[in-house]
Amino acid sequence: MNVGVVGASGYTGAELLRICAVHPEFDVQVVQAHTHAGERVGSVYPSLLPAYKDMSFSPIAAEELFDLDLVFLGLPHGQSQSIVPKLVESPVSHILDLAADFRLRDPEVYRRWYGAEHSAVDLLPRFVYGLPELYRTELEGARLIAVPGCYPTAASLALAPFTSRGLLDKKGIIVDAASGLSGAGRGLSDTTHFSAANEDFSAYGLSNHRHIPEIEQVCNAEVLFTPHLAPMTRGILATCYGRPVQDIDTEQALQVLYEEYENCPFVVVQEDLPSTKQVLGSNYARISVRVDRRTGWVVLLCAIDNLVKGAAGQGVQCANLAVGLGETTGLESPGLYP
Repeated sequence: MNVGVVGASGYTGAELLRICAVHPEFDVQVVQAHTHAGERVGSVYPSLLPAYKDMSFSPIAAEELFDLDLVFLGLPHGQSQSIVPKLVESPVSHILDLAADFRLRDPEVYRRWYGAEHSAVDLLPRFVYGLPELYRTELEGARLIAVPGCYPTAASLALAPFTSRGLLDKKGIIVDAASGLSGAGRGLSDTTHFSAANEDFSAYGLSNHRHIPEIEQVCNAEVLFTPHLAPMTRGILATCYGRPVQDIDTEQALQVLYEEYENCPFVVVQEDLPSTKQVLGSNYARISVRVDRRTGWVVLLCAIDNLVKGAAGQGVQCANLAVGLGETTGLESPGLYP
């Protein structure tokens, strides 16, 4: 299948190229980017040189994508809205947006959290939310897919089995999550300089992070979310707290997770506590739970690689389902260690 990657010079785009390079059915034909148009892929990302020796980034132009089977959009938030309507009217078979443009169902919620009117409101109901573990049936054969954000992926995979079964009070859920620096994107800022981020651990976006409504939409719950920046390159560890509405212990809570993810190849439910190193470079999520009987809290933990299961890998997982391939095709590589 012929594939195009738009916004291919960013971290998510580069990760898509890395995964597609070993995917047996996906053949990358077009790579487009704003900032590195005209440059060779291997000069921007030397690690990709063996797979893309003669390929260069081209300027972003929707019409150059019309003959492709699959298009992945890895653009900054807000930019997909100008391209997707053109692709929808073209012969492109499947369109996967990895930004936030089509994740939220309510355009008013989008305006409130992103500070702008949505310019393609009519397309919002047509997009399937791309979290395969929760929306696998809807993804099969889907043409338009909104791939979730990295924080919502980790938080939702941990919380949804409990909120969907009515096991947690849906008010007052707390999510504390820490992300590596790559989650901030390739663009440099004062907070992502090595000298600023190294040996530091900081919170940001308290009460106003744009992933809050996405988590609440998936979990159908009120969430207090605090993201943190950790001095590592990749990874997210989400620690989620909720009040149970019935008596439950740790063994029973683990059983809920085992039942929910029994047939999900990329979710590993484990008794020991997950860590980001366990999933580095892989499309796997590692989840565990503890019930603290003393304080009455259920504590759920989920670790993912923010660039793989939190972005590019999940996008390919969704694409596999959409085109009728095995869900794990091209994604079964285990994590890296050390």
